Amino acid sequence: MSIRTSLFALLLLPSACMGVPSPLTPGFEGTVGVPQFGVQTQAIQLPVAAEGFVRFRVLGHHYWGLPRLVKAIGDAAAHVASEAPGGAPLVVGDLSARNGGKIPGHNSHRTGRDVDLLLFVTTPAGVPVESPGFVPIDADGLGFVQETGEFVRLDVERQWELIKYLVRSREIGVQFLFFSQKLEALVIDYALAKGEPLEIVHRAQTVLMQPTDSTPHDDHMHMRIACAPSEGVSGCSGGGPYWEWLPEPTPPIELDDTDLAAIASDDPLVPEAVANSETGAAGGV
Repeated sequence: MSIRTSLFALLLLPSACMGVPSPLTPGFEGTVGVPQFGVQTQAIQLPVAAEGFVRFRVLGHHYWGLPRLVKAIGDAAAHVASEAPGGAPLVVGDLSARNGGKIPGHNSHRTGRDVDLLLFVTTPAGVPVESPGFVPIDADGLGFVQETGEFVRLDVERQWELIKYLVRSREIGVQFLFFSQKLEALVIDYALAKGEPLEIVHRAQTVLMQPTDSTPHDDHMHMRIACAPSEGVSGCSGGGPYWEWLPEPTPPIELDDTDLAAIASDDPLVPEAVANSETGAAGGV
């Protein structure tokens, strides 16, 4: 690939409208574009069930994501099951469509970097039960299940264990955990009372955020992972800040005078005849 081609590809990265694989952008692959406007390639499907988790919709079509997102879900669920045995599995909602793009009920979830994680819950007496679905939990930690007429309680211990695992991992690269403020307060109070490392609590408080443009997310937690350093040159873009504890991003290409001269001499916008005449090569002059 010529220097000019490499530079042109880098200039295209911030443009959401160019964030689609095509013959004009053959290098775009994986997670392409921003979460609200993009697609994905080379996605893998989350299994129906594995250690520590089950899918909410067994026959759902929107369980495709980046391989590293699917791996993160499995690893996190298995970790919670190991650290807090005897609980119910993590119930996993939508990721993305196989090729990304718009899916019903979501503004984002288009590039394989988003997933809805239902909440860990118990009975009011503290017995772990599998999440019955998207049940809003109030500030007292209780939620009413309309289908059964019963209450469930947020399993703060396991919910924190999940959050802690996710924000502690630099490889997962959590960008946001969209979550209700009132539920964040319950989880953070638990973490502080338990004496968790303040750096991990700080990370959790940083990435936990109640959305302002959608539901308060008091019935699930929406995780978004950031673009990995290697994914930027393939079309991944935006979605939120890149936190200081994540892996260092790929540095920009530095061009010296020789590189710039090579780019100028290879200008595709200058007709060949004009270029030749300027150098004295055209018509034997």
